[in-house]
Amino acid sequence: MGSALVVAVVKYGLLALLWVFVLLTVRTIRADLFGTPPKPAAPPLAGKAPKPVKTPKPVRKKGTARRLVVTEGSLQGTTVTLADAPVTLGRAHDSTLVLTDDYASNKHARLVPTADGWSLEDLGSTNGTYLGSSKVSRPTAVPVGTPIRIGKTVMELRP
Repeated sequence: MGSALVVAVVKYGLLALLWVFVLLTVRTIRADLFGTPPKPAAPPLAGKAPKPVKTPKPVRKKGTARRLVVTEGSLQGTTVTLADAPVTLGRAHDSTLVLTDDYASNKHARLVPTADGWSLEDLGSTNGTYLGSSKVSRPTAVPVGTPIRIGKTVMELRP
């Protein structure tokens, strides 16, 4: 009687673990295919709204990049005008440049304005981000005209 109970507990415990694994796998695949849903806006606080903090705009040198141009891939010819805000690259619907590339992650990479130009950061992508022929592993300055490759998509900064 005792051994039959142990066998039943082990059997149902393994079945429960299997279902947890299946559900986590489905959730991961769903998030990878469709992205994560946008977060709802926070409810307004009672009373006065806090005063926004002004951040100084980076002063860039003359001749730095003003556009991000896709030179290869399914979005070839697409141009993004660069401002003073970071540019996110990936398959997620809230990315600045939404990549329709099977080798791109949802949140793949980010271009960040700096005082000297632009810096490229990989956001923990699966297949990596390349600047020229080098894999980006930390924030790296991006010279104008140097190819940035994410999967089959190649882009570059232009003045």
